[in-house]
Amino acid sequence: MVVLATKLYVEGDARERSLDSLRSLVGNTLGDLDVTYDVGIRHDDFPSITVEGDDAVVARNLLREEWGEITGEFEPGETYVGTLERWDDDGFVLDAGEAIRIPTSEIDLGPGSPDQVRERFGLVQHLPMTFVYGTEDQPHRLADEERDRLYEWTRGTGRVNVNSATRAEVRATVNRAGHAQDIVTVERLGLLEQSIICGEGTDPPGLLASIGEYVPAELRCVVP
Repeated sequence: MVVLATKLYVEGDARERSLDSLRSLVGNTLGDLDVTYDVGIRHDDFPSITVEGDDAVVARNLLREEWGEITGEFEPGETYVGTLERWDDDGFVLDAGEAIRIPTSEIDLGPGSPDQVRERFGLVQHLPMTFVYGTEDQPHRLADEERDRLYEWTRGTGRVNVNSATRAEVRATVNRAGHAQDIVTVERLGLLEQSIICGEGTDPPGLLASIGEYVPAELRCVVP
C-alpha cells in the first residue's frame, strides 16, 4: 500500500468527483503494468492505494515518484512531503501523517512573517511541500528543491494558485470566465491544488478577481 502525499478534503458531490479524478490519474500513472489497484481514503484524508500483481513493486515506486508518500516513519536528514496545514508567527505546520513544524528561521524564503511569505509565494492551504526531517541539533526545514520551485514561480509570467478543485474543474472555470486565451496552462500541484500559469501580459490579481466568483476555494497570486 502507498499513502499519497496529497489530500482529498472536499465533501459531497465534489468529493465523489475528486475521487473519480484520482482513480483516473492513478490509472494513467500505472498504465499497462500488470497490477490491480484499489483507491481508498484514510481518516485523515490522505488517499491510500493498495496495489497487487506482478508489477506491484514498480507500480508503488511510480506512485511515490508522482505524488510523494506519507510514510509514518522518518529518518533525520532525509527528504519527505507534507501538506501545508496551517501557519502562525512561529512558522509553517505541514501534515506528513504527523504534524511537522517548520520554524520561521527554516522557511528561508526571504524577509517577512510566515503569513507574508505565504502571500508572496501564493501558498494555498493543503499544498504539498517538500521538507527535510530534522535532527537532534537541527529543526525541520523546507528542502532546497522546494525553495527553488517557489522562487522559480516568482520569475515567470505570474500565477494564480487554487485549492479545493481538480485540474479539470479549474480549467473549466477559466474557460467559463472567458480567460482561456490569457493563460499558458493549469499545472497540477496536488490532487486539489492547482496553479494557473498566466500568459504574457496577463495580470494575476486581475485574473484572480475575474475567476474568484466561480471558484469556492482559496486563491492566491504569485506576481513576478
